[in-house]
Amino acid sequence: MSDIRAVLKALRPHQWLKNLLVLVPLLAAHRLDQRSILIAATAFGSFSLFASGGYVLNDLFDVTSDKLHSRKRNRPFASGALTIGPGILLLSVTWTVGFGLAALFLPISFGVVITIYLIGTIAYSIRLKREPVLDVLVLAGLYVVRVVAGGVAGAISISTWLLAFTLFVSLSLAFLKRFIEVREYKGQGFAEVPGRGYRADDAVWLHSVGLSSAYLAAVVLAIYANSADVVRLYSRPERLLFICPLLLYWATRAWLRAHRGEMHDDPVVAVALDPTTYVIAAISVAVVVSAV
Repeated sequence: MSDIRAVLKALRPHQWLKNLLVLVPLLAAHRLDQRSILIAATAFGSFSLFASGGYVLNDLFDVTSDKLHSRKRNRPFASGALTIGPGILLLSVTWTVGFGLAALFLPISFGVVITIYLIGTIAYSIRLKREPVLDVLVLAGLYVVRVVAGGVAGAISISTWLLAFTLFVSLSLAFLKRFIEVREYKGQGFAEVPGRGYRADDAVWLHSVGLSSAYLAAVVLAIYANSADVVRLYSRPERLLFICPLLLYWATRAWLRAHRGEMHDDPVVAVALDPTTYVIAAISVAVVVSAV
């Protein structure tokens, strides 16, 4: 039973929340027919398997630095609960099954996007995560790739507005992850963050650029609400502007909590456990529905 728990922990199923981004093109295009939903669900399942394999790969490369972290030292490979052999097997199984799902039920273009994702994941795990700024851009780019994957899976055209909005929100979350990490190591007296390209005194800079990225996402949304493209999908597009202050509140509050050391070091977990996220999401959905 302990081995099963270790395997599940290595796969990080809670991180599959990120893969809900493959559903975004479907929702943005208002394509809610049964066939489109089934395709999107299959794309979500396939991408989740690839992502879990990516987490295993990353943890295998991060064993040394994870042992120095207060929480990450409990990860299966850093703690010794799993060894390299089972890790490689787990990686092979998840990616093989993921490719099988994609090959059987999804278009070839989805496989191309997945390949790009895997190349980015491997490059990040081996080298790019040690390059400051570039590491965050790659992480944000992998979020955007999820949206692209959802679009090609359902043959849905993705607007540049959606990609830009996703990019800036993703940048903010990626910088938030690094900020929390750098801040924790600084509190432990480290001059540099193990396994990363950041120094402990980079926390203030990370805070600044991360919060700015979230604000840029709100700007993109505001411009989109006043663009010609939005008229095709919404009869009252001006109502979408009400989402901007909601986004600004959510992002600023998250960064304030991180600044105070009140946030879990994994932003995805923090967002998922925060009731405010669901309240803001529900209000945003209501705004979108009223704008249709």
